[in-house]
Amino acid sequence: MKYYLLGKSGLRVSELALGTMTFGRDWGWGADASEARKMLDVYLERGGNFVDTANGYTNGSSERILGDILDKRRERVVLSTKYTLNLHQGDPNGGGNHRLSMVRSVEESLSRMKTDRIDLLYLHAWDSTTPVEEILRAMDDLVRAGKIVYVGISDTPAWQIARMQAIADLRGWSPLIALQSEYSLVERTTERDLIPMAKEMGLGLIPWSPLANGLLTGKYSREDMAPGSGGSSGFSGTRKQLIHNVGQLNEKVWGIVEAVQEVAQQLGITAALVALAWLRAKPAVTSILLGARSSEQLQMNLGVVDVTLEEEHIQKLDAASAIELGFPHRLLVDNAASRHSVFGGLTVERR
Repeated sequence: MKYYLLGKSGLRVSELALGTMTFGRDWGWGADASEARKMLDVYLERGGNFVDTANGYTNGSSERILGDILDKRRERVVLSTKYTLNLHQGDPNGGGNHRLSMVRSVEESLSRMKTDRIDLLYLHAWDSTTPVEEILRAMDDLVRAGKIVYVGISDTPAWQIARMQAIADLRGWSPLIALQSEYSLVERTTERDLIPMAKEMGLGLIPWSPLANGLLTGKYSREDMAPGSGGSSGFSGTRKQLIHNVGQLNEKVWGIVEAVQEVAQQLGITAALVALAWLRAKPAVTSILLGARSSEQLQMNLGVVDVTLEEEHIQKLDAASAIELGFPHRLLVDNAASRHSVFGGLTVERR
């Protein structure tokens, strides 16, 4: 296991993070407390030190289970959680990005996890209603109070994050050091703006859903995922139903799944390890969030630290999953005439 600094901070985190959205069976799938303990044991034994949860994961059960199974090992991990999700249905202030929601959520998370601090608190999802100054100042107040140590952000437009980072810098408030974003062979639109923004603004990238809700493991076939085989909405029900609900199924995705399986057969490893190794090879990635429903599954996926893809394999996967960057990137990056006009036929690069 390798360790990297998280964004422009001195915080050291392992290259693989333990995602605990599967801790608890409140949503109809996941691991009970006993299996969650086994997963934590396996993860720590392999050198991991970065554990991630959220106030709303399995309706709060994930944080409660973590509080029970971490116990004296609490100081061995960088413990991160998120606020925004509403656990108080019917209460308009029970969720969202605003100060009251943040303070309330932090206090409840501290109680559930039986700890006196949160090492990294993320804004979980942009609510499009709260002034950014309110968010940043509330985060800074909680840092100064010692209840959280670092702050990060997830599932937010790149331009809002860049704006927030600039404001925090100008006002001397705690900077954002981490960005959680969906990123995988199936979801590469993060490369358009979020990844370049994170690099420029000093945020470490932590991809979530690196296996596209299990699609990239090869466990689901076209027949399994035929129209009409879905079910309930939201996160409840089965993982197969969740894939239907997030709307990732199309011909291009099946082509990506097939390319991953071809590389896996050539290397004699699982499709999951191929997909994770592709992501691990991306220089923008600081730590990959691994979620699992069993310690055996987690143990297998932790094996990605021993996998290095050949350039030919990376190129094959890149080609199968390529996206259109769109405007203005198409004009500024991919257009030879535009580059000639700007640089006068010369090559100018940043070291």
